[in-house]
Amino acid sequence: MKIWTVANQKGGVGKTTTVASLAGSLVKRGLKVLMIDTDPHASLGYYLGIDSELVKSSLYDLFLAHQQLTKELIQEHIVPTSVEGIDLIPSTMALATLDRSLGHQGGMGLILKKLLLSVEDSYDVALIDCPPVLGVLMVNALAASQHIIVPVQTEFLAIKGLDRMIKTMILMGRSKKIKYSFTIVPTMYDRRTKASSAALQQLSKEYGEQLWPDVIPVDTKFRDASLAHLPASHFAANSRGVKAYERLLDHLLAGAVPHVSPS
Repeated sequence: MKIWTVANQKGGVGKTTTVASLAGSLVKRGLKVLMIDTDPHASLGYYLGIDSELVKSSLYDLFLAHQQLTKELIQEHIVPTSVEGIDLIPSTMALATLDRSLGHQGGMGLILKKLLLSVEDSYDVALIDCPPVLGVLMVNALAASQHIIVPVQTEFLAIKGLDRMIKTMILMGRSKKIKYSFTIVPTMYDRRTKASSAALQQLSKEYGEQLWPDVIPVDTKFRDASLAHLPASHFAANSRGVKAYERLLDHLLAGAVPHVSPS
């Protein structure tokens, strides 16, 4: 099973849209996908029509039961979505309390990795949606991941925020003696504006080798798809945004490698 984490320490850059879009494109290729929502705001669940306030169990419950995790227990917390082939471990606002209640305990950074190892035979790809805050949830997501996708909006302030995410991966990699594999993905690109063009040039200059050599364009179909509670690939398959995510998926499947090499 491939495990990809979508992370950035800045909000509003397209993380949830990226997870939902890649999941939709993956199942259209015949692959089975597990999405894990580690963001207490539960946007990923809402995107696909799952109300975090109404689910019987969530990722929070699995963290509480981390010492007794079994495949059977994990499967009880997996929710099928309206799209065949896409399942979800949903989030709730209770996840926001984890750093305070459990963050001091040993081994808390590897719970998600342990969880995914238990279900790796059931899925082809796991996609983890992260909160824009460095804490126990993001640490878990990065530790579990084989490849990290870093969406960054093509505007000046978002690029400034990207530096924090890169430093986080470097520091975590050093502490764990691993080298993280990651791809920076320019999002919300508007070719009509000088700001987007200038931001893309700056990204290319500063992060050339780690930068995906393409862009996810501004596309209103993403918003419409979320209102319909569907991945864009299932709502507007021929839209330019969906085609861009298809190209990104090709790139990831061809080049994403595990982050197990020494740093």
